[in-house]
Amino acid sequence: MIDREHDLPITKQAEVLKISRGSIYYLPRPVSPADLAIMQRLDRLHLEFPFAGSRMLRDLLAAEGCKIGRRHVKTLMRRMGIEALYRRPRTTKPEPGHKIYPYLLRGMEITGPNQVWAMDITYIPMARGFVYLAVVLDWFSRRVLSWRVSITMEAAFCVETLEDALARHGKPDIFNTDQGSQFTGAAFTGMLASHGIAISMDGRGAWRDNVFVERLWRSIKYEEVYLRAYDTVSDARASIGRYLAFYNGRRPHSSLDGGTPDQAYFSPLPFRAAA
Repeated sequence: MIDREHDLPITKQAEVLKISRGSIYYLPRPVSPADLAIMQRLDRLHLEFPFAGSRMLRDLLAAEGCKIGRRHVKTLMRRMGIEALYRRPRTTKPEPGHKIYPYLLRGMEITGPNQVWAMDITYIPMARGFVYLAVVLDWFSRRVLSWRVSITMEAAFCVETLEDALARHGKPDIFNTDQGSQFTGAAFTGMLASHGIAISMDGRGAWRDNVFVERLWRSIKYEEVYLRAYDTVSDARASIGRYLAFYNGRRPHSSLDGGTPDQAYFSPLPFRAAA
C-alpha cells in the first residue's frame, strides 16, 4: 500500500492512508527467550481456555511450575493481541474517533458464499520471535480468501489483506470483525463503505460472534504452527501458505459433509451453514 518509489513522501502517504508512520519503519524489539517460551505456552492455554483472563492464566502457569506475576501476564497478552473471551458490558472506550458498528449476524441464515466474510488476526510463534497472521474467511464455505503475515498488528497489513480478497473474489454483503483498532480505523471501514459492504462487529469479548475464525485458528495452530519451529518470517509465510492451500483444497470438514472449503465455495448447492 505504501509506494516507496512514489514522488509523494512516505510521511504524506502514511498521513493520507491514516496509518502510523512508525509502522513503516518498525523493527520489533527483541523479546527474551524466557518471555517467548511463556508466550508460546499462553497461546496454547488461550486456545484451550479462551475464557481465561490474566489471573487465571497466571495460576495455570504457576501450576505448571512457571512463577510469573499477573502484571507480566497482562503485558504479554497485550503484546500477543489476546484477551479473555466472554461477554461483558461495553465499558471499554473505543479508539478515539473510531466508530463501533453493531453485530448484524445474530440468527441470520447463511445460504451461500460471499454473503458474509469475516476477518481476524492471531499470534504465530516462531523458533525465535513471533509474527501475526491475518485472514479473510468466507463464513458459508469456511474458505480462506486472503491472508497476510506481518511483524506488527498495524492496520496497514489488514487493509492489504482486505484489498487482496476484494480484488480476487468480488465483495460480500456483510463483513464481520472484532472491535480491534485495526478494524475500526477509517482506512479499513472506509474501504468497506466505499464498496457498499455492510459492516458488522462482534460484541466485545464475545468469541461466539466470530466462532468460525476461532475454529480456523485452532486448526492452523494444532495442525501446522505447533508442529513447526519457523526460523524466519519467510519460512513462516511459506509454510503457512502451504497449509492454507491444503486447508482450502484438500482438508475435509465435518461441517461441510466431508467436503472441502473450495468445493463449498465454488459449488455451494449441496451445503448449508447457519450463523
